[in-house]
Amino acid sequence: MNRPIVPRQIRKAFEGRIFSVNIESITLPRGETLDAEIVRHPGSAVLIPVTSDGAIVLVRQYRHAIGRSAWELPAGSLKPGEDPREAAARECHEEIGLIPSAVEHLGAFFPTPGYCDEEMHFYLATGLRTPTDGDPPVRQDEDEDIESRAFSIDEVREMIATGAIIDLKTVAGLALMRQPGSRRSV
Repeated sequence: MNRPIVPRQIRKAFEGRIFSVNIESITLPRGETLDAEIVRHPGSAVLIPVTSDGAIVLVRQYRHAIGRSAWELPAGSLKPGEDPREAAARECHEEIGLIPSAVEHLGAFFPTPGYCDEEMHFYLATGLRTPTDGDPPVRQDEDEDIESRAFSIDEVREMIATGAIIDLKTVAGLALMRQPGSRRSV
C-alpha cells in the first residue's frame, strides 16, 4: 500500500502566514471515503549549532500554543523555493546571531505525518563566527523574542532527562548527532 492516494476534491479551509489547512476528500484502498484534514507546510530547517569548544547553542522562546517558553534548537520555516541548507545558515544568523562556516546535512524527518506534510531538515552548523560589517544585518521574525545560550553536552543531556527540554525536534536533532559515522556524539 505504497501508492499515493489522489484526492477527489481539495477545499482550502485556512490559509495562514506559514501554513495552510486543506480538507481533502479521498478514497482509501478498501473503498471507504474520508475527508482528511491536512496541514500543508513548506518545510523547515533545524540546526544544531556547535561552538568551537563543543557546546550546543539552544534558543529559548515563548511558545503560545503550549503557554510557556521552551529551550530548543534554532529552526525556521523555508521560504518559497528556498534551499534547506541556505535556510539553516540564515536561521543561524537570525536566531543566534552567528554565521556558520560549515553546514552539514544530518537527515530529515516528518514530525507529524498523520496530518501534516512538513519535512524538517536537520543540519550541523560549525565554524560559528560573529558577523562583520560585510554581513547582512540580523533580522529576527516579528513574532520572535529569542534568548540564545550555549550548553555543554552534559547539560543538554540533563535538560532532556529533567524535562527542561520539551521540544521533540530538539531531541530528534540531538539523536542524529549520535548516528554511526557522525563526527560528534551527544
